[in-house]
Amino acid sequence: MATLAKTAMPEADAVAHRGADLVWRALEYAGADVVFGYPGGACLPLYDALPDHPRIHHVLVRHEQGAAHMADGYARATGRVGVCVATSGPGATNLVTGLACAYMDSVAVVAITGQVSMPLMGRDAFQETDVIGLTGPITKHSYLVRRVDEIEPTIHRAFAVARAGRPGPVVVDIPKDIQIRMLAARSTPPPEVRAPSGADPRELDRAATLLARAKRPVIVAGHGVRLARAHAELRALAERIDAPVVTTLLGIGALPEDHPLASGMLGMHGSANANRMVNEADVLLGVGLRFDDRVTGKISAFAAGAQIIHADIDPTQIGKNVPTAIGIVADAAAVLFALAARLEPVSRPEWRARATAERTRPRLAAYEDRVELPPRVVVRAIRETASDDAYFVADVGQHQMWAAQHLRLTHPDRFLTSGGLGAMGYALPAAIGAQLGRPSSEVWAIAGDGGAQMTIHELGTAVQESTPVKLAILNNGYLGMVRQWQQLFHDGRISQTPISSPDYVKLADAYDVLGLRVERRSELGPALSRAKAHPGPVVLDIRIEREANVWPIVPPGGANADLIEEPAR
Repeated sequence: MATLAKTAMPEADAVAHRGADLVWRALEYAGADVVFGYPGGACLPLYDALPDHPRIHHVLVRHEQGAAHMADGYARATGRVGVCVATSGPGATNLVTGLACAYMDSVAVVAITGQVSMPLMGRDAFQETDVIGLTGPITKHSYLVRRVDEIEPTIHRAFAVARAGRPGPVVVDIPKDIQIRMLAARSTPPPEVRAPSGADPRELDRAATLLARAKRPVIVAGHGVRLARAHAELRALAERIDAPVVTTLLGIGALPEDHPLASGMLGMHGSANANRMVNEADVLLGVGLRFDDRVTGKISAFAAGAQIIHADIDPTQIGKNVPTAIGIVADAAAVLFALAARLEPVSRPEWRARATAERTRPRLAAYEDRVELPPRVVVRAIRETASDDAYFVADVGQHQMWAAQHLRLTHPDRFLTSGGLGAMGYALPAAIGAQLGRPSSEVWAIAGDGGAQMTIHELGTAVQESTPVKLAILNNGYLGMVRQWQQLFHDGRISQTPISSPDYVKLADAYDVLGLRVERRSELGPALSRAKAHPGPVVLDIRIEREANVWPIVPPGGANADLIEEPAR
């Protein structure tokens, strides 16, 4: 889909417009070229006005949760604001999971919701829901438009707020009677909403001094590095001070995973080497992350010998979860650039050698040569088949961790997943959104049989939009991650985690989608190659080992040093 540039509104434009037209006009001005939505009674005026705004491509989803996830995937893949539209009542409530996902992962999304007419508000009218009350805790801001002349400035402000500082979702709730009222007015220019990008020079000086004195520094790169497009700045600083870089789940891709200083993912399912290096560090520079529980494990044991420098654009995160020696409030690119400018080049060959230890360690899992379809082999095969610059969208569960561990991405920002919220059902709709945002790119969705069944109806959207998304379902007949926890931490009592699936090949055929089943290793490569070459959507039902576990794993409530590595088989 072509990207629309902002177009200036004519100064003399004072003709009468319906409120609904003003909504689309404001979206056009903001550069929204793709909008994901589902019509309903409270937003019928919006859809009535839509044909008069052909520059906006509307994607008809099958469920509003899909609209929010598609807007999320579009935003992550393009770096622009994703837009979704829903009606009042169930339409708006169905957006909530997707908005919460975007909020937890700092993704810029604007949701336009219809609302019952103002005279009916507060009267329990048909499909009336307090959208502002529902979405307030999971958005940066929620606006209720009460007058038609508020429509354009409110939407302009919503885009500005969604992008500013730490990005996130914003809701604009517009009553139906406001959508149909007429207004003769000139357009309102968007406001400037800026977050400071420069850091306090005194804090930068203190941080540079700590890093210069460090013997075992480690950089932890979070999603904020990717959001700031600070890949070059991260690499420059890491190379300048010879510091290994570990990432959070959403930080994957901040540094190419084949770089000598790339040391893997940190935390509950991170590499043993990354966790050990953080525990041995004397100075830890965390950039663009929250230090959440899946990263730190037991807080009191996290990086116990390190002084922590925490840089984040959101001041509320500094010192929130871990004791911080120095806090820097700024954009990740600004922090990394400023620190590199303050530091002299240094070499730490012995410490750097630890960064490659994990790569050179022999594989412990000999079972990969015995089992027909080990999940790690499947993920590696997907990576080898896909284009170098393909996008990978992982759902939530065991496959998410296998993807994070084994995709080994070398291009920036190619890994999309629901990190903070952990929303199952994310992969397929987010992949469709990413594909519409990057139509010339290859997009693979990797899901489990549980998460796939939550949103597989969005195959209808993929077909209608001709998006060639490749959906690889790692099918083990379980809600795998929950089963693994039941096995390891609940005395092996398996309760309500075996799950049946439809015949995905027949289901794909019903949607007029290519469906392929893979049951043997010899079938894997040919099936993946066929999927890659197919010009339309594809569903791959890949029957992986049923009771494979994700290794390593930090026990719940345990320290990262307590991680359990893969047992010998």
